[in-house]
Amino acid sequence: MRLSHAVLAAVSLIALASSPLEAAKKKKREVERDYYMPTVAQPVAPAANGSIFQASVGYTPLTSGARATTVGDIITIVLVERTQASKTTSADTARNGSVGLTPPSTGILSKLISPTDIGASGQNTFAGKGNASQSNALTGEITVTIAAVYPNGTMLVKGEKALTLNRGDEFIQISGLVRQADIAPDNRIASTRVADAKIIYKGKGEIANASRQGWFQRFFSAISPF
Repeated sequence: MRLSHAVLAAVSLIALASSPLEAAKKKKREVERDYYMPTVAQPVAPAANGSIFQASVGYTPLTSGARATTVGDIITIVLVERTQASKTTSADTARNGSVGLTPPSTGILSKLISPTDIGASGQNTFAGKGNASQSNALTGEITVTIAAVYPNGTMLVKGEKALTLNRGDEFIQISGLVRQADIAPDNRIASTRVADAKIIYKGKGEIANASRQGWFQRFFSAISPF
């Protein structure tokens, strides 16, 4: 009975300790969602200079066509991410040593020391081998908006795609810098041309929960020395 009460008390303490962590994770997810919200171009008040043409309202050179160049424009990023890495290490060492002395065959020492009492040898061997490999692939498309345009012509793009399935939700988030010259006439650009790219693919729901440890098991895994 005392053991069961102790177990219940430990579980209650762990649950109370995990509650602030879950709240912090939820707040972090909300901040991330707000960051990847689409950027909408803000209306600009026309300048009171009496001119019919106002460049501040929107100006696109004839050479640019319909390419996205201003804040709020839409760009489609084609995800063609593929990474593969492998590493192999091996090491072999060996060391042998021996020491032997021949005792005198006459005199008092010959009676006190036996030939089998004087001798030493040692041997040390080591063989190690390690292999590591990792590969990742992500394909698809995601449409984002231009969040900022910098003086050198690069643009900050960011966006999110949310998919609600029957067994959970999937989220794809991306942000990075692109050049106007890399954008195709149909406003598409490969993800390999996005500088400082941050691509996040995650999900939540029954499938995602089933593929990870529970909070109680994660607690003991964190403190376990094995």
